[in-house]
Amino acid sequence: MSNSNVIDVESRRGNKLTPQLIKKGVIFVIVIAFLLFLLSNIFIVKENEYKVVRQFGEVVKIVSKPGLHVKIPFVQSITSIPKYQMTYDIKEAEINTKDKKRMLVDNYAIWRVDNPKKLISNARSVVNAETKMGEFIFSVVRSELGKLEYDEIIDDEKSSRGSLNDQITEQVNNLLADDDYGVTVTDVRIKRTDLPQENEKSVYRRMISERETKAQEYLSMGDASKNRITAETDKEVKEMLAKAQAQAEGIRGNGEQKAAQIYNQSYAKDVKFYDLYRTLQSYTKTINDKSVIVLPSDSPYARILMGYSE
Repeated sequence: MSNSNVIDVESRRGNKLTPQLIKKGVIFVIVIAFLLFLLSNIFIVKENEYKVVRQFGEVVKIVSKPGLHVKIPFVQSITSIPKYQMTYDIKEAEINTKDKKRMLVDNYAIWRVDNPKKLISNARSVVNAETKMGEFIFSVVRSELGKLEYDEIIDDEKSSRGSLNDQITEQVNNLLADDDYGVTVTDVRIKRTDLPQENEKSVYRRMISERETKAQEYLSMGDASKNRITAETDKEVKEMLAKAQAQAEGIRGNGEQKAAQIYNQSYAKDVKFYDLYRTLQSYTKTINDKSVIVLPSDSPYARILMGYSE
């Protein structure tokens, strides 16, 4: 067999295999495309999320049961919305207090989606819902803090933040419910309150002045209490001394009275002896080495002194 004949036979065999290969290739491509098409219309719902099924932009179904689900191809689209509670950190903003003080307030909110259908219908997305919620929170915080003095906000002893947070949360939920956004705020908290930088120094000076005034007030109160206690003590001491002196005078008077009675009793027993005794006592008090006494010679006082007896 010549070489030309061999080549012709091989070429005929190759022409017979080509349609089979093409057919297999087409089938393979169709299967792959079908699988991709099928997979693209299957969606998975997790335990911590909702799946919102929309058809031509309208919400037709909310899927909350975990597992595999199928949507209508080319017609329906899927949007995921979290079931769990989320934290929204609100950008700090400046507000004015009741006493016209400017301050920066930093808040955060804990919130959740209660009705995904309403959220998609009215807010369109979670981001839009957070934006509206942040606007409501800022408005309510500005209004509520505007009713308080600056010291009531920053002073722990005077602060009413606990009840204030509850009031803000309630009011924000009322606003969200009015617009039917399908979300609920669990809690609104004030993380931090600061002064604008340009006001810090003046406020610090005022706070120092107030503390010094308060300290001086305490010192004045202490001095007043000291003076009052001292005056009361002096009064009590004087009263006690007067009472004691009166008692001493009474005792002394009684003693002198008893002494006089004893003298009288003694004098009554022997008048001459008593006169002599009293005269001798008077000598000891009136006569010394410098005494000069001029007495009549017949004076009883002189006679006794001269040693004469009656």
